[in-house]
Amino acid sequence: MLTVEDGTAAVRLARRAIEHALRPSSEPDPSTPEGSGPLPPIFDELRGVFVTIKRYPSETLRGCIGYPLPVLPLRSAVTGAAVSAAVEDYRFRPVGAADVSRIVLEVSVLTVPVPVQISSPEEATHAVVVGRDGLIVDGFGSSGLLLPQVAPEEGWTSEQLLDGTCEKAGLPSSAWKDPRVRVRRFEAEIFREVSPGGDVVRVEPETSSSAGRRPRKK
Repeated sequence: MLTVEDGTAAVRLARRAIEHALRPSSEPDPSTPEGSGPLPPIFDELRGVFVTIKRYPSETLRGCIGYPLPVLPLRSAVTGAAVSAAVEDYRFRPVGAADVSRIVLEVSVLTVPVPVQISSPEEATHAVVVGRDGLIVDGFGSSGLLLPQVAPEEGWTSEQLLDGTCEKAGLPSSAWKDPRVRVRRFEAEIFREVSPGGDVVRVEPETSSSAGRRPRKK
């Protein structure tokens, strides 16, 4: 489990990586601890990571990219995901130097995904817990992922989370019911800035196995 100090270091590292990518001549290498003290030992561990960028103060999404599986040390995963979220997320205009002071960063450190055993739709919806679980759906040559914080933010039920992850993969919303489609779940420790470059807090999403607050967005 990461401490708040670990999470703060991860978010600070993500911000330095973006600033270095946008102003490489004036910023130190973000993977080194220059100017911030040595990184905790956990940053040498292999971890899956996503970095989410949101506009401030509107909280609208600005970019989100990461590594679902633990293929890189945490320090490398954070820096790589941060830069990719800033300039490679095809859904958004690349973040520019002038945007850095108007965005907040969120770092999600993932557990290793595990299969969700599905013998019936009812079993699947009870196996997936809103707020605790993120999902990965793979099938028919496509793959999609949604982080644990998405369902509480959207007010989704567990079934809507399954549907939404299938749609993220470009599949029909009910594809998770097909035995040829693989569903995996994972958890995340989430840390985010309160304001651009400001204090970092641990995010504890609302947890619910079934109840949603509003209809799932299409």
